[in-house]
Amino acid sequence: MMSLPFYQRHHDHYDRAYRHKALQSTVSQYQKETKSKSAVYAQGSAAYARGSAAYRHASAADFSLESSAAYSHGSSAHNLESAAYSYGSTAYDHAAVQSKRSAAYSLDSEALSKSSAAYSHGSESINKLAAAYRLGSETYGLGLKDSNLMIEDQSYKMSPKAKRARQHLVSEDKENEAIDYSVPIFTGREVNISGITDTEEERIKESAAYVAKRNLFATGEGVSVSKVAKSVSEEEHHEKKSRKVAIRESAERVALKKTLEDTQAFHKKLNQDKLLHPPEFIIEPRSHTIWEKQNVKFHCTVAGWPVPRVTWYKNNVPIDVQAHPDKYTIENRYGLHSLEISTCDFDDIAQYRASAMNVKGEVSAYASLVVKRYKGEIDASHLHAGTFSMPLSLGVTPHGFASRFEIKFIDKFEVTFGREGETMSLGCTVVISPDIKRFKPDIEWYRNGVLITPSKWVQMHWTGERASLTLTHANKEDEGLYTLRVVMGEYYEEYSGYVFVRDADAEIPGAPGAPLDVQCLDANKDYVIVSWKQPAVDGGNPILGYFIDRCEVGTTHWTQCNETPVKFARFPVTGLIEGRSYIFRVRAVNRAGVSLPSRVSEPVAALDPADRARLRSHPSAPWTGQIIVTEEEPAEGVIPGPPTDLQVIEATKNYVVLSWKPPGQRGHEGIMYFVEKCIAGTEDWQRVNTEIPVKSPRFAVFDLSEGKSYCFRVRCCNSAGIGEPSEATEATVVDDKLDIPKPPGRIMPTRNTDTSVVVTWTEPPDAKELVGYYIESSVVGSGHWEPCNNNPVKGTRFICHGLVNGEKYIFRVRAVNAAGLSEFSQDSEPIEVQAAIGGGLLHAAPSPPYDITVLESVRDSMVLGWKQPKATGGTEITGYYVNYREVIGGVPGKWREANIKAISERAYRIENLKENMVYQFQVAAANLAGVGTPSLPSKPFKCEEWTIAVPGPPHDVTYTEVRKDSLVLLWKEPVYTGRSPIAGYYIDMKETEAKEERWRSVNEKPLQKKFLKIAGLTEGVSYVFRVRATNQAGVGRPSDITDPVVAETRPGTKEVVVNVDDDGVISLNFECDQMSPNSKFVWSKNYEPIEDDSRLDIDSKGGKSKAVFKNLGEDDLGIYSCVVTDTDGVSSSYTIDEEEMKRLLALSHEHKFPTIPLASELAVEILEKGEVRFWLQAEKLSGNAKANFVFNDKEIFNGEKYKMKVDQHTGLVEMIMDKLEDKDEGTYTFQLQDGKATNQSSLVLIGDVFKKLRDEAEFQRKEWHRKQGPHFVDQLGWEVTDECNVMLKCKVANIKKETHIVWYKDTREIMVDEEHDFKDGVCTLLISEFSKKDTGIYEVILKDDRGKDISELKLTDTAFADLMNEVCRRIALSATDLKIQSTAEGIRLYSFVTYYVEDLRVGWVHNDTQIRFTDRVKTGVTGEQIWLQINEPTPQDKGKYTMELFDGKTGHKKTVDLSGQAFDEAFAEFQRLKQAAIAEKNRARVLGGLPDVVTIQEGKALNLSCTVWGDPTPEVSWLKNEKSFVSDANCILKFEAGKNVSFTISAVSTHDSGKYSLVVKNKYGTETSDVTVIVITVSGQTDTAKHTVSISGQSQNNITVPKKKKATTMSKPQQEKEKKDIKPQVDEVIATEETSDSKEIPRVEKEKNTENNQQTAKKTHGKAAAARTVP
Repeated sequence: MMSLPFYQRHHDHYDRAYRHKALQSTVSQYQKETKSKSAVYAQGSAAYARGSAAYRHASAADFSLESSAAYSHGSSAHNLESAAYSYGSTAYDHAAVQSKRSAAYSLDSEALSKSSAAYSHGSESINKLAAAYRLGSETYGLGLKDSNLMIEDQSYKMSPKAKRARQHLVSEDKENEAIDYSVPIFTGREVNISGITDTEEERIKESAAYVAKRNLFATGEGVSVSKVAKSVSEEEHHEKKSRKVAIRESAERVALKKTLEDTQAFHKKLNQDKLLHPPEFIIEPRSHTIWEKQNVKFHCTVAGWPVPRVTWYKNNVPIDVQAHPDKYTIENRYGLHSLEISTCDFDDIAQYRASAMNVKGEVSAYASLVVKRYKGEIDASHLHAGTFSMPLSLGVTPHGFASRFEIKFIDKFEVTFGREGETMSLGCTVVISPDIKRFKPDIEWYRNGVLITPSKWVQMHWTGERASLTLTHANKEDEGLYTLRVVMGEYYEEYSGYVFVRDADAEIPGAPGAPLDVQCLDANKDYVIVSWKQPAVDGGNPILGYFIDRCEVGTTHWTQCNETPVKFARFPVTGLIEGRSYIFRVRAVNRAGVSLPSRVSEPVAALDPADRARLRSHPSAPWTGQIIVTEEEPAEGVIPGPPTDLQVIEATKNYVVLSWKPPGQRGHEGIMYFVEKCIAGTEDWQRVNTEIPVKSPRFAVFDLSEGKSYCFRVRCCNSAGIGEPSEATEATVVDDKLDIPKPPGRIMPTRNTDTSVVVTWTEPPDAKELVGYYIESSVVGSGHWEPCNNNPVKGTRFICHGLVNGEKYIFRVRAVNAAGLSEFSQDSEPIEVQAAIGGGLLHAAPSPPYDITVLESVRDSMVLGWKQPKATGGTEITGYYVNYREVIGGVPGKWREANIKAISERAYRIENLKENMVYQFQVAAANLAGVGTPSLPSKPFKCEEWTIAVPGPPHDVTYTEVRKDSLVLLWKEPVYTGRSPIAGYYIDMKETEAKEERWRSVNEKPLQKKFLKIAGLTEGVSYVFRVRATNQAGVGRPSDITDPVVAETRPGTKEVVVNVDDDGVISLNFECDQMSPNSKFVWSKNYEPIEDDSRLDIDSKGGKSKAVFKNLGEDDLGIYSCVVTDTDGVSSSYTIDEEEMKRLLALSHEHKFPTIPLASELAVEILEKGEVRFWLQAEKLSGNAKANFVFNDKEIFNGEKYKMKVDQHTGLVEMIMDKLEDKDEGTYTFQLQDGKATNQSSLVLIGDVFKKLRDEAEFQRKEWHRKQGPHFVDQLGWEVTDECNVMLKCKVANIKKETHIVWYKDTREIMVDEEHDFKDGVCTLLISEFSKKDTGIYEVILKDDRGKDISELKLTDTAFADLMNEVCRRIALSATDLKIQSTAEGIRLYSFVTYYVEDLRVGWVHNDTQIRFTDRVKTGVTGEQIWLQINEPTPQDKGKYTMELFDGKTGHKKTVDLSGQAFDEAFAEFQRLKQAAIAEKNRARVLGGLPDVVTIQEGKALNLSCTVWGDPTPEVSWLKNEKSFVSDANCILKFEAGKNVSFTISAVSTHDSGKYSLVVKNKYGTETSDVTVIVITVSGQTDTAKHTVSISGQSQNNITVPKKKKATTMSKPQQEKEKKDIKPQVDEVIATEETSDSKEIPRVEKEKNTENNQQTAKKTHGKAAAARTVP
């Protein structure tokens, strides 16, 4: 017996369409063996039936009971709604046959009743089992509406033996036939899987069904029933069995025991703890090779619990049944899963995968499909279909047959408006004639020119007469121009209509509209870029950004991919699971809330692009149907090499996307990647994905600092380790590379229909990656704007539908790219919505042409010419119709049509006329409104051969470009040229009102061209013109005169302007603001239509037209004119001659290869911190300007060392280096690029130039560090004050309270009495009366806890000399005017200065003669007085005296006139003072001083002595207490030698205390000297110091207090005069180095001591404090 799996042994295959022949043959053979086995059992049963009656009765009862129980069990199982399998103890079926067989036996009534009772008992048990099972089945929810149908279907599909039991078999041979055992296997739901997984509710139902099934099989009621029935049977039947019967029963018991064991094993498998197990393919799908157009079906069976979810994939992309409902059918019937593909073609060649997944895991099985094609041109399957429909491309049709088809559209769809979420339908009835049944049309639908295929969003239907397209769930992506194309072979017809889809109502008021057109780009193993388009409606608030959601195909759980909204309309999503498929959606957010989600994207699989390409590619040999899959042995232990071709493919301010190629050295093991980053210019690499390595060769790096530059590198890793890093990328600045576009310009609306307007605009400048445009409209004055489109339109023209007729609208446009939406353009001019033809008014037909003339006449034809109608009817004239009639004997005949088809020219040849017949003609003009009234009949013309030699008249004479002093006249050559070719033309003109004889020729020589610009016209005068042609025979007849034209330049007249754009493109531009809806721009060269478009491109939009030269050259020289039709003669021209061409080409080259003008070349400077700044400035830069920085031919980037900046507003480009090092010597270059414009500037820093710059930078660096603490802003310097003192001065900064300042001279500290307050930031040291002794090196030190700074000033050598010169200059400037002073010696001239120094040289001049100094005339300085002393003056000393002061550089003079009265007064005063000096000299006086107070102890001796002087010798007397006192025994008074005076008391007593006065007197005066004597007793104590003077004058431990003297004989003025003149006298002795009188020695010494004391007391002063030198 052949081996079969247990689940196939007693069943036909579930799907009879499953064409596995080997399996079918195995099943058939197994069933045959089963039938043979059943026959053996039947023979044994028949023999046994012929036994005893009692045994037969018992056996029948036993058999009936067991059979009935089994049948009840089986029937109950079949009656369940699921009806998956039958369940029982022994599989005896055919219950109906057994019942009849039981009735045929003669049964005992008692046995029968017991049997019935047993049967009832068994039925009740089985019913309980069925009820329990039904509970689970109902919960499980199979979803069948008709349970009877289900039962019947399951009987056929699942239990073929049960179906055979319906046959009425009464043969006894079948009574012992063994019935097949049906294995209880759980089934799934009968549902067509369409790519969307089970809902949560269905999962709950599955769980409930599982619980019910588990309870059912855990009870084992069916087995117990069999045992009960068997026990009853055994109690009633005790008959002895034969050996054959015993063997048969033994065999049956063995079979039953095995069945029970299988059941128990199955129950054990259903134990809750062991129930969950991963999916397992019992039957895997097999590969197929089929013919084209055939259907194919893949099958597989999957086990596992919970029931696995099976998803079908094509080339690892999930199959979407809803998108292709007619292509794919996916079913799941009781655990058998199938995928059916209908009408296979070459696109279906692929690898298909069935993926089963539950909570325990996922498993996949693969199968391949190969589709073959018949060698014949026609599919053989069609040949057997009888009457079939064949595309014309495959049918055999005569050549050109398709051209005879006429396709018409009836009941057409118009412009349609809908809203998101609605169902919209478009349809057309198509009439094709002739109708050939075997040739059927191809119906194609297009959206915006792209073919539409059926999907879950779009359904198409063709009934044979009507084509329809249904949008099942409209979205804004569905908005666009829909075109129905009906194709008959090579011929087709189209009809189009626009569909508008507005936003659905927002769930949150004010929320924006949903984004649209979500697409997945650059998908990889774990990464994909999601892009979308921004909505037109922002809800009244600007859109803040977008949220991106993802959902794994097969689930309903959406996950938000970004935490914060992103503004850029592209976003990289990472973290995908390889092999899984995802869909995405996007939501917009503003202040009001979040929008509705967009339509979901198409599913995208997280796969390596190479794998995706391999799976999508067709087999290399599709005819063989073989797919060869090879696997290589993994190479273990190979560390992968570095990735290659690492680059930044996208950079925004939010993220940077990296791309690279896998390494060549990686083994066959899968690799993953680690991404690292660092700030440019550093080597501080940081790993970005620290936790999980990425699988894709793409990665998005987030969390970067905007504006900074980064470098990136990638490492590979596998189980063997982490490889070496790749080469780092160039420095990348984190910023948006794509700018938001600028607003479009020149918005121009024009009329279209009663409810639509055509809006045109110009593309914004420098626009990049534009997605399209949004247009909005607003009723004038309403202030409310409505979007005209919700899907961005490409191009610069759009028809806005749905407008209200008669309303005035304004329009605005904004551009869209991934960076965002531009600002709105300026509002257009208002336009009233009316039909384009006539502006909403009914058009009139044109007026009649006029001035019909004959241009040529031959024997049987005539050429007519006429003038254009004066009134065109509001639209362009489309053509002319000519009628003619014969005139016989002056009687006109019937009008005949000369032309059937309208002619566009105003000259026409009428053929087939009769020679010598007279004809009249009339002409009618036609426009869109119809054919106008014909002209009046022309005058009669005779049809005869012209034989004149001169040419006929030129015709169609018109004028254009009318200006105040010129116009251009145009004409066409005569139709009749005469007997010789035309040699030229003469133009005549006259004023309109002038007489005929006033015609005058404009040109003296004939013109070869057929146009002429006539200049010299008088403004405001009306003229008419005519043209005559000439040939060798002479001048021909003139043309008809033109209509009168007034020479004037009308307001608003514009001229053609030549322009060279930034790309160097040369163009002629003309604008017109007087256009009507039907106006057109017509360009011509040399007033001939431009037919050759190879040299010129003409583009007209709105009221502007541009003629662009493709390659301006000599062939393009000429006059280019532009005329605007349907206007009042708007026209202009531009002449391009050779000189102008050269100018334009030079300008074009300049614009094509522009140079950025520089305001300054590259320069370098040192900044405060010692940084080096390289900079240049361009005159102007746009927002897109960029700069490259190059050092020694190598580009450098922004980083730690280099800080680079480009300021587009100011044009400043700069680079700052932190520090200049030796390796930085070289050439620096700044390369600028602004659009196409470029420029560069270089700076060479080598040799001494570099060293000097480096040293300066280093100095500035140190200076900056110095200035971080207290420092000197201005170094120590000096200045001379107005008082001629020297002030050392410095300016300090960064001072705080704790800052100290210390002064030094020659390293010795100068002590300052007071602390400096630094309020004004200036520190000073004042040196008064500066002199040579002040020379030296001065230092000042600032210091605190932050540091210190030193400033030094050298006042030596030259520096000291310069300072002294300045001091001398200041002293000289401080000199007062010379004054005259009389002295006892003579006359003194003097001047005071601030103070005197020896470096100031003094000279005196008397009457312009240098004075030579003698003992009589001498000069000197006393303190601050500079003087000239003239002793014993004489009259010769009179005159002008000049004091010259020389400061070392400059002389300064002071002058006084000593003559006349000035001399006399001075001389008289001299005489007086001389006498007073003599008296003062000889006056009695006390020279040796007495003490003021003497304190002496009682009993001691007192001796006082002094010296007196006078001439004559003075008289001496003493006073005690102001009373006369004479010598006695106690007190001895002496006066010896005329000068020595003594006072002696041998023993003092208290009576001697008192005031003693010494009085000296002669004829010149008296002087008194007082001394107070205080005598104390021995016991008395005093605090006063004692001074006892011995007779010899020795000091005895007492202090002598200086006494006061007074002269009593001199008057007060004399005393003051004496006091005033004493000092100059002493100084005189010093200055002249004279030896004074011995008597004056005390005075001289006193003066000298005084001078020394003054010099010693001289101090140096700070600003507010004195300083002294301390060793």
